[in-house]
Amino acid sequence: MNQQNTKKKYTFCRICEALCGLEITTTGNKIISIHPDRVHLATKGFICPKGLKQHHIYESPDRLKYPMKREGTEWKKISWKQALEEIGSKTKSIRREFHPNAVAMYVGTAAGFSVLHPVFAQGFMTGIGSTNMFSSSTQDCSNKFAVANLMYGFPFTQPFPDLPNIKCLIIVGGNPLISKWSFLQVPNPMEKLRNIVSRGGKIYHVDPRKTETAKIAGEHLFIRPGTDLFFYLSFLHEVIRQNGVKHAYVEKFMIGFEAVSKMASAWPAEKTAAVTGIEAGTLKQMVSDYLAADGAALYCSTGVNMGRHGTLAFWIQECINAVTGNLDRVGGTLVSKGIIDFPKFGKKNGLLTRTLRSRVGNCPSVNDAFPGGILADEILTPGKEKIRALFISGGNPLITMPDSNHLRDAFGQLDLLVVLDILPTETASMAHYALPCTTPLERPDLPFIFPLMLGLQIQPYLQATRAIIVPTEAQRDEASIYTDLCKYSGVNMFGSWFAQHLLALFSKKRLFDGQSHPEIPQEGILNILLRICNQPGFSRLLRYPHGLLRPSHQTNFLTHRMVTPDKKVHLAPEILMEESKSLDQKFHEEIAHNGHFKLITKRAVKTHNSWTHNYAPFVKEPDHTNYLYMTSADAIELKLADGDFVDVTSETATVRLPMQICDDLGPKTVALPHGWGHQYSGLNVAKKTMGVNVNILAPSGTDRIDPLSGMALLTGIMVTITKAKGRQNTESWSGI
Repeated sequence: MNQQNTKKKYTFCRICEALCGLEITTTGNKIISIHPDRVHLATKGFICPKGLKQHHIYESPDRLKYPMKREGTEWKKISWKQALEEIGSKTKSIRREFHPNAVAMYVGTAAGFSVLHPVFAQGFMTGIGSTNMFSSSTQDCSNKFAVANLMYGFPFTQPFPDLPNIKCLIIVGGNPLISKWSFLQVPNPMEKLRNIVSRGGKIYHVDPRKTETAKIAGEHLFIRPGTDLFFYLSFLHEVIRQNGVKHAYVEKFMIGFEAVSKMASAWPAEKTAAVTGIEAGTLKQMVSDYLAADGAALYCSTGVNMGRHGTLAFWIQECINAVTGNLDRVGGTLVSKGIIDFPKFGKKNGLLTRTLRSRVGNCPSVNDAFPGGILADEILTPGKEKIRALFISGGNPLITMPDSNHLRDAFGQLDLLVVLDILPTETASMAHYALPCTTPLERPDLPFIFPLMLGLQIQPYLQATRAIIVPTEAQRDEASIYTDLCKYSGVNMFGSWFAQHLLALFSKKRLFDGQSHPEIPQEGILNILLRICNQPGFSRLLRYPHGLLRPSHQTNFLTHRMVTPDKKVHLAPEILMEESKSLDQKFHEEIAHNGHFKLITKRAVKTHNSWTHNYAPFVKEPDHTNYLYMTSADAIELKLADGDFVDVTSETATVRLPMQICDDLGPKTVALPHGWGHQYSGLNVAKKTMGVNVNILAPSGTDRIDPLSGMALLTGIMVTITKAKGRQNTESWSGI
């Protein structure tokens, strides 16, 4: 290694909410190693294996380096000029001949961890005049946005547990040790949870599986998958019975308690135990501990969100935290403030608060995005607004969305499919054009919207980063690509001639492929954003490579920052109360399902959704496949032995894979890790793995999604399991 060219640079990870501080060693334009930033003021040396090895994933020989065009089954390298001209011409033609809504976009999780990427993706669609936006949120969290909009007046108002001060924490369907914290930046979650116990606090984990998190701190309670709603209803019933409601507090800051109280009165713990599996005495003791604590919170994550009744369950959770006086209090749940009062700004400007209706099924939008579970039907259903062109940005829906085989069939009917990504994923393999993008380490950035605009951090701080390395070939940042796509499609970014021409005026030129290409001034735009919000500028933040502290959280949400018209928390929104009329029906459906197997998902520390399987050390045996996990008792009943191949069948499909015994699961509960099934991709390591895509077992369509939030049913799926008559083979990787 040439020591003269070796440099240490500081940045932060953008794989997930944890935003771990990184110390990166480079030589020239190459990353040599990544280490945790041990003096980072928030993450203090914490990092996961994915963060440490991410550069190896980005440096894969499979990396998209140039615009690629598919002709039949063959791919050929083309210039950016050709790609933009052909995509722009086709987009312009479809928009003119049919309707702006015939052009659609799907924005994946990877886009969300950049500040500019999702903004410019939306700006392109605004320029097109299309409202057909789809996002990954309806796979994991849009129930929380829908409820927050109804209760608090803005979808991004997301109360979070005050972990440094809390005395009783109840985690439902969450595994932060492996998956980190939903929305909230919590570095080193294991340490934070152990600290609660060490200062005398209590932690409960309510989950169909005894998770890795449950094993390190607190008490675990098994719950039948998909019955979280009835657990919450009985919890609220018991709060009221034990006189745990702070009536003066409720009267001052909330409306609708009487309606919610009446609803909960029908659901004592003795009744719901029949479906949840949680004994009445156990639940009552948990409620007693919650009420006795000087600061408590219920918190849920994807295990609840992706279940059959995720919206109603989260609603009742928020009602419990509110009426017990734990909302907006130290040691309870906090509502933070980012670099601006974003809910106030959003409400004033109509940002993310409009409710659109889909062409197919009349489904409501959440955060201006329609349910991913109806995307296939929107492509296949005839009509002037039928989706004919689809842009996919930072996502891999053929792995991550429900009923993936049906979606694959639909993608085959598109006139134009364009994928913006860094690797040739399963979805990219079906595209007409694959456009190569920069990695997080090849662009400047700020923390993404939740910590930046909402302050969703245990320790509020700011940090800026420049690009650590520059692209070696023709990769471009997504914001610049969308600005060019506007130009070639004959529209303006954000529908504004001024914005489009201002971006062109200040763009710098980068020479590659024998041509000059504009790059928008990313640092300049980020600097303007900071200064408009009265924050230190981008250059000044660079002087604080380990972060710059912001003011601590304040408990003034209820008194000063409510954005509902009457400035009160709405405990009983009409649409949620209307849906609650079917509670008896839902309960009896669960009674009827007792004794049937239900499938939940599972994640490993080395995997992240669908995009870390192309790094060989992460998927070497025995991690070269996913497994179906079940209890030894269930395996004996089915006459199965550890390692047997099984067929897992839902209403949509069957998959075949090996089985492993796991007694961390509840009875009649099986777990299958998601993110696998790469055999259709151009990923030379991942496509040799043996895993199957669990999401082909998940249903799609308007009658299979949550009617309130558009959430797909991705956990708690009814399945049958039989011993396979043979092993999986290369002709049938994802299903049989």
